[in-house]
Amino acid sequence: MAKRVAIIGTGQTHHRSHRLDVNGREMIYEAVNRALDDSGLTIADIDAIVIGNMDHFESINYVDAWSVEGSGGVMKPIMKVTTGGTTGTSVAIAAYYHVASGMFDKVLAIGWEKNSESDTTGAIVTCSDPVWDRYSYSGAIPSLATEASAYMEKYGATPEDAAYVALRERTHAQNNPYAHMYGRPITLQDVMDSPMLAYPIRLLDICPRTDGAAAVIFASEDVAEKLTPQPAWIQAASVRHTFTWFGDVDQRSGLQSLQRASQEAYRIAGIKNPVDDFDVAELYLPYSYAGLKWIEALGFCEPGEGPQFIRDGHTNMGGKIPVNPSGGVMSTNCIGATALLRVAEAAIQVMGKGEARQVPDVNRALATGFGGCWWSDVMILGKEKP
Repeated sequence: MAKRVAIIGTGQTHHRSHRLDVNGREMIYEAVNRALDDSGLTIADIDAIVIGNMDHFESINYVDAWSVEGSGGVMKPIMKVTTGGTTGTSVAIAAYYHVASGMFDKVLAIGWEKNSESDTTGAIVTCSDPVWDRYSYSGAIPSLATEASAYMEKYGATPEDAAYVALRERTHAQNNPYAHMYGRPITLQDVMDSPMLAYPIRLLDICPRTDGAAAVIFASEDVAEKLTPQPAWIQAASVRHTFTWFGDVDQRSGLQSLQRASQEAYRIAGIKNPVDDFDVAELYLPYSYAGLKWIEALGFCEPGEGPQFIRDGHTNMGGKIPVNPSGGVMSTNCIGATALLRVAEAAIQVMGKGEARQVPDVNRALATGFGGCWWSDVMILGKEKP
């Protein structure tokens, strides 16, 4: 019988550019232990595990089997998921359906990446088809720069508009001791003066490469309220993997996958006005210009109004809809865990465990994932059981 599902615990490592003190399995173990401690469970209580990372980055096959000493997956059902940058939300949604199916009561979702031990750029540059796609996709930064340029041309946005997004993300990160960029505050001028990578993207407009892991425990309605005083209930989940080829992406049309996924999730959860109906949003924004245009796809504002919406402070802490109190992807990017961190941080806000990064009185939170050929995942979490 189908079950309603809630998140009852989260855990994450302290994220850094190089975690030389641990190997991959030990890093996973840190996040898993913290999630178990947060939920008051032991690994013996977990019925199944879903794990994901970008396996071709570290060149490790069968990560589900390789990682069992860290994940605790010995003699447990395990599913391995990889969908590009959306891996973390794909892991979360797969774990959600594991429980919702009625087959399991408590499922552990894990995302991780050790970018310091991988050739991330080499893997991304060569992932596209050499005949059909290489001309349009020669790596993440040039491709994102093309998207940013198209938005600037269409709506008249400026690099300074984007710099406000970068400033917000790094400012919020100062409240999150787990963030890669914690303890590194910046100014608007720092962003504008940082080195140019591919016009119009500068160094401080883009996310870092991070070593880290995250773990989230999903539980059925039969046990969730017994295990935590305030579960974060999954109210909706939606996926749109809309393109197969990078060359099919229309850079001028906005993020269609995010628009379509959010519309379906809003319909399921009864969202009429996202700015009023959500108290906080943890969005997968890998670079600053995404922070301008993707809030338009989510319906926070009309097309072309993103820059002014950001400048007016509506997405800052204390604004209409605080975005990324954790510091977001631009402050921490352990790729296989990045989107799972969005779900974890949204759950933390609903459960009231955000400490210095907590938004007051959160009833409902939005989390998104992004990756692949401009794919998007959306999850809605709330205090109320759906």
